[in-house]
Amino acid sequence: MIHKVVLAFDSFKGSLSSLEVAEAARTAIAEIAPECLVETIAIADGGEGTSQAIAHCYGTEAQKVNCRVANPLMRYIDATYFIIENLAIIEMAAASGLTLLGIEERNPMLTTSFGTGQMIADALNRGCRNFLIGLGGSATNDAAIGALSALGFRFLDSQGSPVDPIGKNLLNITTIDDNLADSRLAESTFTIACDVKNPFYGPMGAACIFAPQKGANELQVRYLDDGLRNFAEVLHKFSCLNFSATNGAGAAGGMGGSFQALLNARLRSGIDIVLDYARFDEKIADADVIFTGEGSIDRQSGMGKALQGIISHANAHNVPVIAIAGSITNVKDINDAGAKAVFSIQNRPMSLAEAMNPETARNGIRTTVSQIMRIIS
Repeated sequence: MIHKVVLAFDSFKGSLSSLEVAEAARTAIAEIAPECLVETIAIADGGEGTSQAIAHCYGTEAQKVNCRVANPLMRYIDATYFIIENLAIIEMAAASGLTLLGIEERNPMLTTSFGTGQMIADALNRGCRNFLIGLGGSATNDAAIGALSALGFRFLDSQGSPVDPIGKNLLNITTIDDNLADSRLAESTFTIACDVKNPFYGPMGAACIFAPQKGANELQVRYLDDGLRNFAEVLHKFSCLNFSATNGAGAAGGMGGSFQALLNARLRSGIDIVLDYARFDEKIADADVIFTGEGSIDRQSGMGKALQGIISHANAHNVPVIAIAGSITNVKDINDAGAKAVFSIQNRPMSLAEAMNPETARNGIRTTVSQIMRIIS
């Protein structure tokens, strides 16, 4: 008999949130095994949904905050983040995310993280001195000079003039001026929730790996990588830290490394942070099975993402994991990592648009989980 099931889904991006996926699975479990205890844990890996996943752990103690900030092209939008006591939980994607731009507007040479810095400033004004910043889903390759400019830092060229804080100007920076930086930063702590291990620059760095996804062509990628190399030298001279090869320094177009150098930020695995806040190990200790999954299980699912983290923690407690997804192109790595089985929720050929329709996804989740429960319960 199955007595306890833990539902720990990442979002099915573009279709259902983490909690919406879990609710569909919960409905199926209740039909097949109504006496089974079901525990739902919201999951994210440092990108979109991270602040909501952590806020879910605190219920009404988490205060949702709205503020007006610049998007990656400096158009003003409304963005939200959460405050728990004096901790601000901010997703970079809320202000500087790729989904905030049309496909034709995406160009990391021209985008800025300025709005993310404005969110931090807003939280400072509300008394926050501890910050958790999720870096996934950014539209930028500006090494955080935009965010830091919003906090009072100035980045100067060889003539001593401030540069416009966008990606293409990293190559022109020779000096960092922190004389006008917000003094409250010195008494603040920053933790970066990061789901990638890429260095600041180079073949596996921010520009070469991620800039094409943000709209950069081959020539622009080389230009941005040269800019990151230059800025890394400037940061090294300023901070005396050689962080450029640090795992995660290249996250969010170099924000991971720059925040480490200038704000003394600590980089941590995004999924580990979320699982810690959710008391995941405690909640799965007496579980019979864990259902997890995400929209697409592919090569990246085993590279520091949510799915890998959940399987790793489950293995430590000898709790079997069953994964479901819309698209599956990498079963072997997930099975090798410790998942007992991987299932697709697609039950017939369909277009991507139909597959991502929320109601189609809900029906697929309910049907798939229902059939799995008939086998194991």
